[in-house]
Amino acid sequence: MLTLERQQLIIQLLKEREMVTVQQLCQITKASESTIRRDLTELENKQMIKRVHGGASLLKKKKEEPTLLEKAVQFSKEKEQIAKYAASLIDDGDAIFLDAGTTTMHMIPYLEDKATIVVTNGIPHVQLLMEYGVETYVLAGKAKQGTQALVGTKAVDALKEYQFDKCFLGMNGISIARGFTTPDPEEANVKKQAMNQTQTSYVLIDDTKVGEVTFAHVASLDAAAIITSSGIAEEQVNKLREKTTVKVVTE
Repeated sequence: MLTLERQQLIIQLLKEREMVTVQQLCQITKASESTIRRDLTELENKQMIKRVHGGASLLKKKKEEPTLLEKAVQFSKEKEQIAKYAASLIDDGDAIFLDAGTTTMHMIPYLEDKATIVVTNGIPHVQLLMEYGVETYVLAGKAKQGTQALVGTKAVDALKEYQFDKCFLGMNGISIARGFTTPDPEEANVKKQAMNQTQTSYVLIDDTKVGEVTFAHVASLDAAAIITSSGIAEEQVNKLREKTTVKVVTE
């Protein structure tokens, strides 16, 4: 089978199955593992697919964005592990920005015994922060229905009033070429401003976001350290570490 035919078959299989493993592709195409890995690398470089641990998947559409409820049931174990580690980086007395999103929300129970001041644009975060007795400030802004985040020019302007020791952000895409991205330009502006107002920025992501590029650019990879889960391929980790600090949380 010619290279072009084999790569077209890989794309077709991904459209049908969303994700395929290297072993499955070897069996279907009768090609060697090294040949399949080379095909996947070429297709990823063309931004037609993304590599995942043990195989590949299709890239998501640039404006595609799951709701908060949809995200809440995805990768909950990984998010809990990431959140626990991220919270361990917070020192008593830190002033932090906590971005909207399910992974950052998992951090809140670990803040109970820290004398932390939190600013957030996450609507569901507020009640939980209050339940755990965390001193909380809430941004003004437009309430976004899908992600339940406060966004827009009022949220960006409100952020300019604060300075943070650390900020913890979610992202929908992380790419070597494109950096940090998210589907909504209004949310991207909030994340950008939070980074501008902080000493140290952290991006919390599960491994499915690695290799994705979504609609709105937030920042280059060197703008924040990355905390991610153990499903990420070692090859991807090594590439990311050429650009920024990466912590892979295993437990």
